[in-house]
Amino acid sequence: MTPVLAIIGRPNVGKSTLFNQLTKSRDALVADTPGLTRDRIVGHGTFGERRYLCVDTGGLGETNERLAVLVRDQALRAAAESDVVLLVVDGRAGMAAGDRDIARCLRRLGKPVRIAVNKTEGLDPETAVAEFFDLGLGTPLAISSAHREGLVALLESALGHVSIDPAQGDPMQADPIPDSGTRVAIVGRPNVGKSTLVNRMLGEERVVVYDRPGTTRDSIAVPFVRHGRPYVLIDTAGMRRRARIREAVEHFSVVKTQQAIDGAHVVVVVLDAGESVTEQDAALLGMVIEAGRGLVVAVNKWDGLAPEQRDYIHQEVDRRLTFLDFARVHYLSALHGSGVGGLYASIDRAHASAFIEVQTGTLTRILERAVADHPPPLVAGRRIKLRYAHLGGHNPPRVVAHGHRSASLPEPYRRYLERALREALGIEGTPLRVELRQDANPYANRPSGNKPSGAKPSGNKPSDAEPSGNRPAGQRPRVSKPRPARRRKRIPDHAV
Repeated sequence: MTPVLAIIGRPNVGKSTLFNQLTKSRDALVADTPGLTRDRIVGHGTFGERRYLCVDTGGLGETNERLAVLVRDQALRAAAESDVVLLVVDGRAGMAAGDRDIARCLRRLGKPVRIAVNKTEGLDPETAVAEFFDLGLGTPLAISSAHREGLVALLESALGHVSIDPAQGDPMQADPIPDSGTRVAIVGRPNVGKSTLVNRMLGEERVVVYDRPGTTRDSIAVPFVRHGRPYVLIDTAGMRRRARIREAVEHFSVVKTQQAIDGAHVVVVVLDAGESVTEQDAALLGMVIEAGRGLVVAVNKWDGLAPEQRDYIHQEVDRRLTFLDFARVHYLSALHGSGVGGLYASIDRAHASAFIEVQTGTLTRILERAVADHPPPLVAGRRIKLRYAHLGGHNPPRVVAHGHRSASLPEPYRRYLERALREALGIEGTPLRVELRQDANPYANRPSGNKPSGAKPSGNKPSDAEPSGNRPAGQRPRVSKPRPARRRKRIPDHAV
């Protein structure tokens, strides 16, 4: 097993900065705002030949608000599931009452703890860590996450404490870190039930769920296995219109959501059944299509609606989402679990379609049949000829069609080819791209006066008035006079 390091501490002590340094990534949002991190974020790290998993958690505050309690439960659950706990404290602020409370909770868990006294750059290390001996959790280590000071000693102390089972070998060297599976991003507007859907699909309370928009701020990636098939669920922050974004943190959350869409194989867009399809929903769906990712639409909060409301929502979805003829729409309730199981079949179908393999001959025959059914229109009185097609990429699948004057092909006919190819190949749940390549003109770069060998003469003979190459210099050119027309002899009438 790969050792797991859980980072625990009060808000705004530098836990996310330490996480980014240990994983050499920017997965965790960092800002000078207490309580920014709320969910558990897992990252991979290496120290020499050793591998480990690092878990960033939300700050354990001193308030008893419901959201703070939920964040605290997630952090303590991460500490209980870890091998070593890294307790981060603020070396400049000194000992706080919250540090003592956290130390008492960690002692109850019985996990090995390493105290990391952060923000000690420019300070005397012995003086900065002296008061934290009172926590009774071992020798504190002075570090600076922002300046990467003391991290080597911290990792040596933490990873050196992990016990090695001789039957399994060294877990820090032999265990590969899994990073495969279908990446599924759950996106949508704020407070539509994305985190509830993630917890329902995972079967556990993995992410914080709270009835307040904007609870999720980071993109939380959670790997799991269902029926022997690996998946990676990515819970994202809600995306609102730019005009409604006020905080700078929300701008970064939107960027993380866009990165999650670009890095996903399939995107599940969650809609709120109580609000039907809004303009922001349509814009978000258009963003997913523009990125070329597999798409599944989930209309959440379907439970408790009257039959006439359900009929109205069906009509609105069919009317507003006519451009999504390739994607499946599921009506479900993430809170009660009804209809959630059907998402996996659509996700698997979209993933298989995004990575489809087709031979060039098969694509060419489909293209010829589509052109025979509906030939391309004439452009400027000239005919467009499409010769053959081949597969040019995956996720989304791209079909490259070569032909004569294909650059002049109208956009409606291109969409017709996309629909014909999708129906013939059975592609569902992912957009299809058709790229047109025009045949090269062999005479495009040839000078106008040069003719290829075997070309017919133009028929324009040189004028007799032009000087010959063999005529002596100074001699006037000979100009031939035109021969007069020959008169036809008239026969007298009496001779007839």
